[in-house]
Amino acid sequence: MSNIPKTLRLQQGGRRLQVEFSDRDPDLFDAEFLRVYSPSAEVQGHGLSEPQLVGGKQDVSIRKIEPVGRYAVRLIFSDGHDTGLYTWDTLRDYGERQESLWLRYLERIEAQGMSRVESENVMPLSALRPKVP
Repeated sequence: MSNIPKTLRLQQGGRRLQVEFSDRDPDLFDAEFLRVYSPSAEVQGHGLSEPQLVGGKQDVSIRKIEPVGRYAVRLIFSDGHDTGLYTWDTLRDYGERQESLWLRYLERIEAQGMSRVESENVMPLSALRPKVP
């Protein structure tokens, strides 16, 4: 079994990424999934039990794929995020656990009153003003 994918292919204008390993069916990831589960320190944190919750990424796309040695790729997202290195092991793991990870993300975002839509996560300035009795 080779750990290096046979193909990485952007689809739907960068809204999806297909990853094909030689030993199993291809995995198809939404860009939103890959963005909210970015392996970057910014998202994964340092020793957090769960990743930092990132909302408002429903419309994000992948603009570019950059190889990093023979072990990973850097995905450049339309929101400017580019610090996650997606190793082959990470992509393989995400393919195996995509459904459970996605369901957990949806549970967490709902519990925090956040949205997958960017404009719905913006706090109005009036909410920052002190209440006058």
